[in-house]
Amino acid sequence: MTTAEILNSAKKTKAVLSSFSAHEKNNALLAMADALVNEKEMILAENAKDVEAARGVVSDVMIDRLLLTEARIEGMADGIRAVAGLDDPVGKVLDRTTRPNGLVIEKVSVPLGVVAIIYESRPNVTSDAAALCLKSGNVCVLRSGKEAYASAHAIVEAMRKGLKSVGFPETAVNILDDTSRTGANELMRARGYVDMLIPRGGAGLIRACVENATVPCIETGTGICHIYVDKSADLEKAVSILVNAKTSRPSVCNAAEVCLVHADIAETFLPMLKNALCDERKTGGKQPVELRLDERAAAIIDGTKAGERDFDTEFLDYILAVAVVDSVKEAAEHIVCHSTGHSEAIIAEDEKAQKVFLSIVDSAAVYINASTRFTDGGEFGLGCEMGISTQKLHARGPMGLMEMTSYQYRITGNGQIR
Repeated sequence: MTTAEILNSAKKTKAVLSSFSAHEKNNALLAMADALVNEKEMILAENAKDVEAARGVVSDVMIDRLLLTEARIEGMADGIRAVAGLDDPVGKVLDRTTRPNGLVIEKVSVPLGVVAIIYESRPNVTSDAAALCLKSGNVCVLRSGKEAYASAHAIVEAMRKGLKSVGFPETAVNILDDTSRTGANELMRARGYVDMLIPRGGAGLIRACVENATVPCIETGTGICHIYVDKSADLEKAVSILVNAKTSRPSVCNAAEVCLVHADIAETFLPMLKNALCDERKTGGKQPVELRLDERAAAIIDGTKAGERDFDTEFLDYILAVAVVDSVKEAAEHIVCHSTGHSEAIIAEDEKAQKVFLSIVDSAAVYINASTRFTDGGEFGLGCEMGISTQKLHARGPMGLMEMTSYQYRITGNGQIR
């Protein structure tokens, strides 16, 4: 089908979805999850094609984003089941007022309609997006990057088999065959057909959508995440958090990209950090982290001299920019200047330092003594997420079910006139 045909079908389907009960939607979700597992061999075979085509073209950490395994497919199915177990976000009375004239005004949550998602190399986004859209009564139109198309298409085909098995419209979940810029541009400009556009990917994709879309667009994803280690920090705790935030999965948007260290503990802490991220990992046969150091950090430990853009780069790799600062205020102000508004953390035992940090840092998620890797719909109890919104209008942070709804005013009268 052409993009125009898919959009026409999606627009017709959104009216149909409103007739399905929460129970029927949950049955459809469970059928989708079962179908993913049942079709895992087919999905893995298609994923192998994507991975083989990507080898030698992208880095190993980006290959990891693309790669599916049986365990990851099971995890995708579990994510769908978790969404099925959540409260239905549609039809909730958010506010109710009775006016002096007797009018009863209710503010009620309703689906957005047709939600388009443009994403790049993470096949699991396919099932997350479909599950959240369906549960919230929305039709999803997916546009995968060409590097993940075979995988994404296979996942959609499996989920549609599940929908068909329980009598649910397959057209609730759609994927574009056109992975070119033309296909993306059609979604960006599909006024009257797309009610919300969500880009998930690198800075270039997000910028293209925000600058060119004529449909409502949520800015998501890019994560230059900072961890500040205060002079009051428990240094062993700080090392553990940084190792997790940088190395557990460096290719994702909630991985740490910058470490700021208070000058009073820098001579003690920076050698500990280098040992954990570089020396011990190399000795253990793991990829060491490249530390890109400002002048003050470079005077204490060995590493690479930080370049002009290193504190403004989402590396998505085993690279960490490191700087020494003189106060929590300086650290927070640095973050305000260089952050993308995703996730930041302070490692500190001093409550006053924590409060200063929280009062200045204006990102979607701000942590005290915890890894930034928790910025995730599943970890926040949302089942899974549509993306991490780094803007402030409509949605902010992990976008779960309620963020996939709008609201409508419903007014009940008894013949009142104005």
